[in-house]
Amino acid sequence: MAETLRLALFAMLMAGGLIFEISAVFGANRFRFSLNRMHPAGMGDTLGLLLMALAMIVYTGFDWIALKILAAVAVYWITSPVCTHLVGKLVRETEEEQLKTEAKEWKS
Repeated sequence: MAETLRLALFAMLMAGGLIFEISAVFGANRFRFSLNRMHPAGMGDTLGLLLMALAMIVYTGFDWIALKILAAVAVYWITSPVCTHLVGKLVRETEEEQLKTEAKEWKS
């Protein structure tokens, strides 16, 4: 009984993580400007990664492997916003004209 519950929880968490990852892909492809694409990609990856990591922890049990998985998630959560910020700065500096055009379209 406990094994069945554990596998059911694993399946629900993994399915939830996959749903968030897939929705992030569709959300990123919905927008055409790169700065607009960064938000759904970053948000979907963050929650999707957490749910899938929790699924792996439920599947393996809480031991040293679980701590390694949590450490990997912590590193991702620290580095992902920094990378997103740097990509945003790069886009701002290299696509200045397209950024002005995009801002005009959003205002109207």
